[in-house]
Amino acid sequence: QVQLVESGGGLVQAGGSLRLSCAASESIFNIDAMGWYRQAPGKQRELVAVVTNGDSRNYAESVKGRSTIFRDNAENTVTLQMFSLKSEDTAVYYCYAVQNGVYVSWGQGTQVTVSS
Repeated sequence: QVQLVESGGGLVQAGGSLRLSCAASESIFNIDAMGWYRQAPGKQRELVAVVTNGDSRNYAESVKGRSTIFRDNAENTVTLQMFSLKSEDTAVYYCYAVQNGVYVSWGQGTQVTVSS
């Protein structure tokens, strides 16, 4: 089972940007989809962005237009770039992988805090 490790979280000022990376322990070439969820305190988990192995991308309405997800099958990484950050982007961000419709792996999460 592929292991996922996130990095890149931290404290960012509102209006700033960040880059979250998810490194896989093995090839992601055949993984159907990979993406990011986030969960803020007291809130439900929210799907932020997903990219398929066909490079189809989808974003939550809350981040659309100010986020980009891209997948590097050669480096076995998935990266989420976010711009124009808002306080409501504060959350723990989790990388995940889906294979045959099943969530097969989750990262440990990385905290993102946006200060206003």
